[in-house]
Amino acid sequence: MSKVFEGLKVIDLTSALNGPFCTMMLADYGAEVIKIEPVSGDQCRTWGPLDEKSGESGFFCYVNRNKKGTTLNLKSEKGRELLYDLVKDADVFVENYKGGVTNKLQIDYETIKKINPNIIYASSSGFGSTGPNHTRPCYDIVAQAMGGMLNLTGDKDRPPVKVGTAVADHLGGTYLTIGVLMALYHRERTGEGQFVDVAMVDAIFSFLENQIPNYTMGGVDPERNGNIDASIAPFDVYECKDGYVTMGVGNDRLFKKMMEALGRPELFDDPRYATNDLRGINYEPELKEVMGNWCKQYTKSEIDEIMKENGIPCGPVMTVKEAIESPQIQEREMMVHCQHPTAGDLYFQGCVVKMSETPGKVEVASPLLGQHNREVFGLSEEEEKQLKEEGVI
Repeated sequence: MSKVFEGLKVIDLTSALNGPFCTMMLADYGAEVIKIEPVSGDQCRTWGPLDEKSGESGFFCYVNRNKKGTTLNLKSEKGRELLYDLVKDADVFVENYKGGVTNKLQIDYETIKKINPNIIYASSSGFGSTGPNHTRPCYDIVAQAMGGMLNLTGDKDRPPVKVGTAVADHLGGTYLTIGVLMALYHRERTGEGQFVDVAMVDAIFSFLENQIPNYTMGGVDPERNGNIDASIAPFDVYECKDGYVTMGVGNDRLFKKMMEALGRPELFDDPRYATNDLRGINYEPELKEVMGNWCKQYTKSEIDEIMKENGIPCGPVMTVKEAIESPQIQEREMMVHCQHPTAGDLYFQGCVVKMSETPGKVEVASPLLGQHNREVFGLSEEEEKQLKEEGVI
């Protein structure tokens, strides 16, 4: 089968996670992604877990699959010349430097646009290209903090807790991909390229969903409330015999079915729980205790089966191992194998978007440092050796 982005040439100057996540998605669906690393390598090549034999980073291998790997010293004139040559027939240019760095390196949008006026120049950083913080460095935990998410995550009267994975990086990378696709669609219609600017903090802020109107409309500055939802009740995590389960009851019909399943149908007629708003206000302590005490009598799988039979949204809290091995993840091909030249068999996440005619696929492992220098830059063996000695590649 063909792939939706076949023939699309992407210059990838990203590092760490949020930028590489964007270019990984483009590569998974057929784009030729040329990853350009510093001569010393992408910083995440040192991030664990590291393969015992080869020293390859599992983190790097996952997010840089399906890409060609090159190295360039962009502080050197020769290095920039090699980059500029690649830009001439490229479709997309992606970078995630902090503000101001691209200007110093002479690879900013205005410079690249002069070489290729129709290029899509996509930039993802912690704070974006504008605003008082645009030159500040940023990692995921900082974006979660300054985007308002960290203060909403965790239990009452406990310190804030970051979301368990690098959600700001993933959101930033996903939004950047969407921006690239919108820009490509615009160029298809008009022939015009453009600058795409995404900030990790903006991405996190956009995911505060109902917490924003809770403040702007309700006058309440939201705070941490554990697993309890501010708008829906019951909506919580409950302890059971062998772990935890989640349940969400978003309307009166579901609440009635839930109370019948728990053997407490009288609570449906309790005026304290007559509407969703009232259930939210009066959830603690009694209704929470009713739910919690019932769950403690059963295992995760028993509760899951009871709720499934009654059509109530429910799910066991799975470990990473349990999630990987679950039939749903397996049947959806969300775990795939890929052979790496030095690390051997790699087993990691597959492609999320399933497409009937142009599916994505993990075909090629992440590149070794500078693996495709000769191929991409059109170098002879002697030229490659010379540029290495000069510190250009």
